[in-house]
Amino acid sequence: MDQIIDFLKMIWSYCIAMLDYKFIDSASHQVSFGSVLNFLVALVILYLFAENLRRILIKRVLTRFEKLKSYSSTVAAVMKYTILVIGFFIIAQSLGINLSSIYVLFGSLGVGIGIGLQNIAENLISGVIIFFERPLKVGDRVEVDDIVGQIQDIGPRATTVLTNDNISVIVPNSRFVSNLVINWSHNDSKVRFHFPVGVSYKEDPDRVKTVLLEILSNHKDILDHPKPEIWFTNYGDSSLDFEIVVWTETMTNVPKVLKSELYFEIFKKFSEYNIEIPFPQRDLHLKEVPENLTLASKLSMEGSRN
Repeated sequence: MDQIIDFLKMIWSYCIAMLDYKFIDSASHQVSFGSVLNFLVALVILYLFAENLRRILIKRVLTRFEKLKSYSSTVAAVMKYTILVIGFFIIAQSLGINLSSIYVLFGSLGVGIGIGLQNIAENLISGVIIFFERPLKVGDRVEVDDIVGQIQDIGPRATTVLTNDNISVIVPNSRFVSNLVINWSHNDSKVRFHFPVGVSYKEDPDRVKTVLLEILSNHKDILDHPKPEIWFTNYGDSSLDFEIVVWTETMTNVPKVLKSELYFEIFKKFSEYNIEIPFPQRDLHLKEVPENLTLASKLSMEGSRN
């Protein structure tokens, strides 16, 4: 038993000696393995503290404020990294680490890292701009770079957009600052949609308008105020062209579903009221018939024309 205790004491003394060993020992710098270990342990504790604080801020504090709810991830992340930076220098000073060497190291790496992290820095700055200007918020329906969906989260570097196909797209924040962005929900939850409809030239436009308004008035997701409208837009090549103009609050995220429902009902009602939906057609008129055509060919052409 005494031999085991002596052996453990010997190992402990070796560990203490190793931790006290200064692998950098000069007049201005003295760094031991023990100081490095203390520094690393302190950094781990600092990181765990900052990360837990970030989660608490998001779940229990920031979500209580309506104006900060959409930007809770950004605010919490900024506070987390601020604590990490300040804590890093406090730990370094408390352990007697010479910060001048760290400044020199950061300065030498700054140029190279700055070039490599240029896009990340641009996105972080864009995240700050979005936070202060607030052109977006969680729940908004946006369209940017052919991506259409609902904002799920606004982070310090990127924003998560959920498409109608239930796909989460991570969009860098710089896209929302430098590119054209359509925010369908920025001012009001109501959105106006336009859907084209064509009927045959033999139909009465007033009758078509009456039938279309009847269809719109019976649809539960179309608002009465502002009221729906029917525009007579054009004399097309094969049809009289109308445009259905409707407002909705409940189907702003699924305009194609609304369009499909209306078109199903329009087809049903047009069949019920015998309103003809035209198809493209071309009439061919011959001013002169070549002499080499046979009489049968002429009669065939006249018959097909009639």
